[in-house]
Amino acid sequence: MDNMAKKQVLDIDLRVLIRRYLSYIEVERNYSKFTIRNYEHYLKIFRVWFEKNYEQEYIEKLTSEMVRRYRLYLARFEDKDGKRLSGTTQSYYVIALRAFLKYCAKKGIKTLSPEKIDLPKTEDHKIKFLDREQVERLLMAPDTSKMSGLRDRTILEVLFCTGLRVSEMAKLDVDKIDLKQREFGILGKGRRMRVVFLTERACGWLGRYLSARVDPHRALWIRIPKGSEWDPAMSGEKARLSVRGIQRIVEKYKRTAGIAIKVSPHVLRHSFATTLLQGGADLRSVQEMLGHKNVATTQIYTHVTNPQLKRIHNEFLK
Repeated sequence: MDNMAKKQVLDIDLRVLIRRYLSYIEVERNYSKFTIRNYEHYLKIFRVWFEKNYEQEYIEKLTSEMVRRYRLYLARFEDKDGKRLSGTTQSYYVIALRAFLKYCAKKGIKTLSPEKIDLPKTEDHKIKFLDREQVERLLMAPDTSKMSGLRDRTILEVLFCTGLRVSEMAKLDVDKIDLKQREFGILGKGRRMRVVFLTERACGWLGRYLSARVDPHRALWIRIPKGSEWDPAMSGEKARLSVRGIQRIVEKYKRTAGIAIKVSPHVLRHSFATTLLQGGADLRSVQEMLGHKNVATTQIYTHVTNPQLKRIHNEFLK
C-alpha cells in the first residue's frame, strides 16, 4: 500500500474520525464537558459494535441496513444486571451517531446521509418545575451562618433568577459579574453570547458571598473543604466547583427542604421559564433569556400558558 492509499485509509478510520469530531464539538461548537463525555461514550459503543460486525469496513461503507441492525442491537442490549436501555436512552445513541455523520458530510467524507436516520419515537415527558412556594423553601434551606451555606444560598438564588444551564453556571468568573448593572454576559451553547440579568435579591446574596471571600481565585463558585474555610493548596482551576458539585448542592437542599419531586439545576431552569411565562412574559423574550437557538425549543413550556388562555377564553366567551 503506497503512502497516498495509507493516508486515505487513515482519514476514514472510525477511531480517528470520532476523535476529530469530539475535538470539533469542544473547540468550534463549545459543547460542555458533560455533553462531550456523553457523545464520546455513545460513539465508542457504536464504534466497538461496528468494528466487531464489519471488521474490514470503514465509515464510508455504512448503510441504512447497518444502522437498522445497530438500533436492533441497542433495543436488545442488556447490562450485567439484565437491565435494558430505555427508549429515551436509545435515542441519545442515535442522535450522537446522526450528529457525527453530519460532521463527516461537512468534512467531505462520503458515508451514509444523516437524513436517512430517523430518531426513535419516545413518550413525551412532562416538564418538572417547582412552584413559587417550593422555590422559596429550597432557597431558604442553606445555613447561611456558614461560608458553605452562604455560597450555596447564592448558587440557588442565581440558578433560579437566571435560568442558566449548569455548565454555564460552573464556568462563571468573579470579574464577569456586574453587580451595579445587575447583569453579565455568558457564552452559551453553540457559542452564542447572551446577556443574563440578576434580581436585586440575587445581587444582595452575591455581594454578601463575595465580601466573605478572602481567596484570590477567579472562579465565582469554589470548593470549600470540610473542616476549614479555605485551603491554600487548592489553587487555580482546582478550586472551581464542578458541574457535579453544583448538582449535588441542589440535591442536598431539595432533601433539606422536604421537596418530594426530583430537583436538579435543570429543574430550576424549567422553574425560571415557567415563572416568567406565568407572570405574562412572551415566548420570544423567554427564548432569549434561556439562550435557545429556536423558539420551537422554548415552546415546550407552552403548557404553562394554556390554563391562562382558557381563562381568557372563558372570560370573554361566556
